[in-house]
Amino acid sequence: MKHYIKRSSNSSNKGKAVYQVILFTILTVFGYIPFSNAQSSYELNTGWKCAPISEIKADGKTISAANFSLNAWQPATVPGTVLTTMLNNKKVPDPFYGMNNEKIKDIYTTGRDFYTYWFVKDFKETAPSADGQVYLNLRGVNYSCDIFLNGKKLNPQTHYGMFLRQSYNITSALSKSGQNRLAVLVYPPDPVGNPNGGQGGDGRIAKGVGLQYTAGWDWIQPMRDRNTGIWDKVTIEKTGAINLINPHVVTVVPGVRHVDGVQQPAIIKASAELQNPTAKPVKGVLEYILDGNKVSKMVTIQPNTTLEVALNDFAFKNPKLWWPNGYGPQNLYDLKMQFVTDGGKVSDQENISVGVREITTNWNSETHSRYVMVNGQKVFIKGGNWIISDAMLRFSDARYDAEVRFHRDMNLNLIRVWGGALVERPEFYKACDKYGMLVFQDFWISGDADGKWLDPMKAEDQWTRRKYPDDHKLYLKSVADQVKMVRNHPSLAIWCGGNETTPPEDILLAVRDTIIPKLDGTRWFVEYSNSDLMSLNTLGGNGDGPYGIQPLSTFWETRTYPFNSEVGSVGVSDYESLQRFIPKENLIAPQYEANGKSRVDSVWDYHKYIGYDASIEPYGKAKDAKDFADKAQLVNYDQYRALMEGFSSHMWSWYTGTIIWKTQNPWTAMRGQMYDYYLDPNACLYGLHSGSELLHAMYNPISGMVSLVNNGFETKRDLMLTARTINMDGKDSLLTQLFVEAQPSSSKAFLPLKSSIDNLAKDKGVFLCLQIWDKNKQKLSENIYWIPDEHGIYSGLKEMKVAKLSTTARQIAPGKIEVTLANPGKAPLAFFNRLSLVDPSTHKRILPVFYSDNYVSVLPESERKIVLDYQPQQGQQMPQVSISGWNLPEQFIAVK
Repeated sequence: MKHYIKRSSNSSNKGKAVYQVILFTILTVFGYIPFSNAQSSYELNTGWKCAPISEIKADGKTISAANFSLNAWQPATVPGTVLTTMLNNKKVPDPFYGMNNEKIKDIYTTGRDFYTYWFVKDFKETAPSADGQVYLNLRGVNYSCDIFLNGKKLNPQTHYGMFLRQSYNITSALSKSGQNRLAVLVYPPDPVGNPNGGQGGDGRIAKGVGLQYTAGWDWIQPMRDRNTGIWDKVTIEKTGAINLINPHVVTVVPGVRHVDGVQQPAIIKASAELQNPTAKPVKGVLEYILDGNKVSKMVTIQPNTTLEVALNDFAFKNPKLWWPNGYGPQNLYDLKMQFVTDGGKVSDQENISVGVREITTNWNSETHSRYVMVNGQKVFIKGGNWIISDAMLRFSDARYDAEVRFHRDMNLNLIRVWGGALVERPEFYKACDKYGMLVFQDFWISGDADGKWLDPMKAEDQWTRRKYPDDHKLYLKSVADQVKMVRNHPSLAIWCGGNETTPPEDILLAVRDTIIPKLDGTRWFVEYSNSDLMSLNTLGGNGDGPYGIQPLSTFWETRTYPFNSEVGSVGVSDYESLQRFIPKENLIAPQYEANGKSRVDSVWDYHKYIGYDASIEPYGKAKDAKDFADKAQLVNYDQYRALMEGFSSHMWSWYTGTIIWKTQNPWTAMRGQMYDYYLDPNACLYGLHSGSELLHAMYNPISGMVSLVNNGFETKRDLMLTARTINMDGKDSLLTQLFVEAQPSSSKAFLPLKSSIDNLAKDKGVFLCLQIWDKNKQKLSENIYWIPDEHGIYSGLKEMKVAKLSTTARQIAPGKIEVTLANPGKAPLAFFNRLSLVDPSTHKRILPVFYSDNYVSVLPESERKIVLDYQPQQGQQMPQVSISGWNLPEQFIAVK
């Protein structure tokens, strides 16, 4: 097998010798097994036992013997962390509730042995006949481990690295009886870092190759065990003589493509590594089948070797293409790749979901930033920053699916996975493939911990932190492994060297010039998340932001960074959400004081509340926590709608994309979330849903200009754009309407309405409704603003009469309920109504539920239909629908 270092002509030679040595080691030794569908595999995910090392005096060989008693050991959660196991065994309180996290011992105080645990699993597997092989695969252990099976140590040296898969051929180690015992001793990160309140605590958590947020951040408290444990899947895989590993499928889609019509061919490039652990050469065929087409190659794999085999390119005729959310369907093909031995027996097989698409980028000389193209078409990026699904690493396919679906429902098209966390799991990527979310994937570097800034909270100086992590070879080995793990997913669009800073130069050059080109070579690599090569910073500052609540005018009138990787605001959820994690005695509304600051309850502060401050006041001073949370939703909706509208209004002239900081929290935080930890959406989500529409009419609150944005690839003609106002009593006044044309991927101003709106709003405020109709008089979009009076106060809202809204609900399919909201004529507008699907006995919300829209307003003499989608449980009563709004007391509606 040949090994080489590929370098771009403009690369610096600094650090060349160091990373050549490291990369040679990685690319010659490295070959970890992917966790897709092998010929025969199953998970070891139940029946584990565990014990802290302090209570066990025996060694691993003794513990992994069948006659060692586990009677005193406690049940363990695998996949999971030590803290997850302790919580499930009721050894600690829920750290996500109230101040409970303060009641749990921190590893920095206890020492690492306190969270160093043995995990043991008994399983049945007999040694295979003939040339059959059995492998033990671990997809993630944090942070290091020793592994024993049936009295034998599997790894000669301790394994290190949270982001490094492990695979062991256990064929000869299986017991003759078929009864086997696996024992894994898991050690925490070292050092664990001091959780002193800094970003990543004192920063030393970043000395390892692992998660940085676990020592605390400005949106999370520290995880007390630093996520120690067997945190990802453990599988047993059975193959024939040849093990097919790390399959790689690349799709090349030349030219500019359209969503509809016959497609020119796409080129399919495929390869795999074939591992032969036997003492004799094995001859056979590597092949794949795609949409009925078979491509194959005869090969011979020598004894005790791994051979990388590239199949011939295949011209795939008239493929159904994969498109990002909103632009077209997310077509996916099932590709079956297998190795068939000379005797016609399938030795191993991997099933790969293939999205035929090509992602490229180009430079916009007007914005001075790059832009993304999918299948040759420009895509204006509307993204959200993602941390991790759960801070205690309790991942599930269902939760991943729900969270990514919420991003789809926001009308976003990209998720950035932030660098203080992890390369996300294949199940996350599977959901992104399904829902059309492009992924901007950071590696594990952050300017906060890794030395970009002078920081008195950090234990070591900037020069030292700039060299983090300590083990560069392990870091590069982990990058190579994780690239192989997720590179087949069509949603993966961008690799990023780190959050707000690059890794050390030897790591950066190795990743940029060798690992990514050799192991992928098809995606944009961004050196760091706000790199000038992505988004030229001519404004000064860090190159991202602003954060916190902004005047709505900021999003429209103040130019920020041209591909802004982090810009965002608040995200307090509503009262029912707050009740889930804040004790009753702490449900106290923040009090805005004359000094411009808020007085905040200690639990709110612990859960990282950031101030709404004066933004609540125009709606009336909050009477209590519920009133505060209700009014916060109005602020949430307005903030995120304006954010996306403002950026979209300047597409291609100021901006090529924007990514919200941030769209979700992995614990019960009170900022930067469109839905809460329990998967309950708030008004942020639906403000984005409106502002990010593919075809959208919008109002600039400063200039008074009405414009129309068309994110799609096709010109939209014969569109009727209407603008009307509705006063607080429900009187409807048509301001104007005109036929317009919307060019593809563009924003254009049409109607100056400032003087009219200001005049109508000056006394009590007014509602402004913008609508888009097609030539068949079908409404394509409706966008309703609430405009304050001339003093910036929503005085008219405070005087609104009770709405006369009529609500009906009917089941239209299992798990689907259609709600009709009808508002009669000569009635006030029914303003800002929250729909919830609730248990009929308790009236508590069912979670998660997906709403086609929410926090909806209904014009007089009109109706809205909203579809609610949920997963019914066996034996569950038919739920009810709850609805309540600004001028509508809560009602519970039976579902027909």
